Amino acid sequence: MLTSPQALNHIFFCPEESNFYSHCVETLVLNNCSNSESIIEFGSGDGSPVIQSLLRTNFNGIVHGFELNNLACQEANSKVEAYELSDKYKIDNRCFFDATKPQAKYLISNPPYLPALDNKLLQPLLHGGLEGITITQKLLTLNYENVLVMVSSYSNPVGLINYAIAQGYSVSNFMISPLKFGYYSSEQKVKNRIQELQKDNRAFCSENIYLLAGVLFTKKRSCKVDLSTEFSQLITCL
Repeated sequence: MLTSPQALNHIFFCPEESNFYSHCVETLVLNNCSNSESIIEFGSGDGSPVIQSLLRTNFNGIVHGFELNNLACQEANSKVEAYELSDKYKIDNRCFFDATKPQAKYLISNPPYLPALDNKLLQPLLHGGLEGITITQKLLTLNYENVLVMVSSYSNPVGLINYAIAQGYSVSNFMISPLKFGYYSSEQKVKNRIQELQKDNRAFCSENIYLLAGVLFTKKRSCKVDLSTEFSQLITCL
């Protein structure tokens, strides 16, 4: 089993979200890049999503992951070794932002997107700032040609799109899936902050579900079709 049964407070565990992220990586990135491509991943977690993607594709390049959580990184590297993918997936236990910027055509991530007043959460590393988009915004400032990130409908998605556009990006492709509120997003202080964002039309969800999207941002000079408007309409439909 690829997904980890580790304690929920120590290693991120949400099979539905991880499986969706995996399919986004496969469909929006691995199936569309050359076999010799180098891909950078921010926040590899237990490695399951990318491992699943690599097992389903013929990608022969290298995914270089960064994971700050020591326990998650250990488990990820154990999985990589078990599936004999060490030549395709390398994960470092260090802060991505402290490293010299690795060169790659693609940056991929399921970044922290829980909105809350502070990071005193069940898993502090899942805190995405007041609106849930702080880390994603930081990733978009690094000037990678293509950035695949998971975007939540309750974390000011319109504000994020506008920020990406200001950084010179267009939405070149995306996938959307409805998800039920889970263990981490149901924490009371997170729910309270989501309700505050809803009142300001910065969060879009029902009482039971929200939308999660895998969004491929591409620099405008390389983007053939801009789907920003269509994505904005869909991610705000709840």
